Amino acid sequence: MIVLGLTGSIAMGKSTASALFRREGVPVFCADQTVHGLLGPGGAAVTAIEAAFPGVVAAGAVDRAQLAAKVFADPQALKRLEAIVHPLVIDAQERFLKATARRDSPLAVLDIPLLFEAGLDRLCDRIAVVSAPTSVQYQRLVRRRTLDAVRIKATLARQMPDALKRRRADFIIPSGQGRALTRRVIVDIIRTLKDNSRATRTRARRPRHAGRRSLTKGPSLR
Repeated sequence: MIVLGLTGSIAMGKSTASALFRREGVPVFCADQTVHGLLGPGGAAVTAIEAAFPGVVAAGAVDRAQLAAKVFADPQALKRLEAIVHPLVIDAQERFLKATARRDSPLAVLDIPLLFEAGLDRLCDRIAVVSAPTSVQYQRLVRRRTLDAVRIKATLARQMPDALKRRRADFIIPSGQGRALTRRVIVDIIRTLKDNSRATRTRARRPRHAGRRSLTKGPSLR
C-alpha cells in the first residue's frame, strides 16, 4: 500500500482536495476531523485538556474558541496542548493505516495540515501539496471571517511557506483555477500511484533473478 501525504497551507483548498480523494474511493485519514472528535462531547482529549486549561470545557466538550484564546499567544501553552492531542491523533492514524492495509487497499491518504512541520512526511511514500495563488488564499481567509489580521499572520508564521512545500512535494494539486482542474489532477495522481502499487506487488512476487524496475514518482505536477 502506498501512503500519500496530503498537505497545504491554510485556505489553500486542502479540504476540497481531501473530499475529492474520498469521492474517488480512496481511504482518507483527516487529522482535523480527528481533532474535532477528540475535543467534542466525550472526546478522549477532553478530560486532559480541562485539567491543563481549566474552564475551557462545557457540556462535556472543549470550547474551541476559549481554548484558542488561551494558547494563541502562549507558545508554552500551545506545546502543552500539542502534548495532549498529538499522541492521540497519531494513535488514530496508525489504526487507520492498519485497517486500510488489512482491506488490501493500494493507496491511502493522510490529510495532515502540518505534515512537514510535525515531521510526519517521513511516514509517507509520496507527498501531494495543495496550492493556490497568494491572492486567492487571502480572499478565502477574508471570506471566512473567523480570523483577524493578527491571527492570520500568526497562523501563517507557524506554517512552512507554500513555495518550500511545493519544492518538497512529489505532486502539486492546483486550487483556485476551478474544481474540474483540481479533480483531473487528483484522478491522475490516483492512477499513477495505483499503477506504482501494482508494479511493486508484481516485483515482490517475482524470483530475485527476474530483474527489477525502479519505482517511479509519477509525473511532476509542479
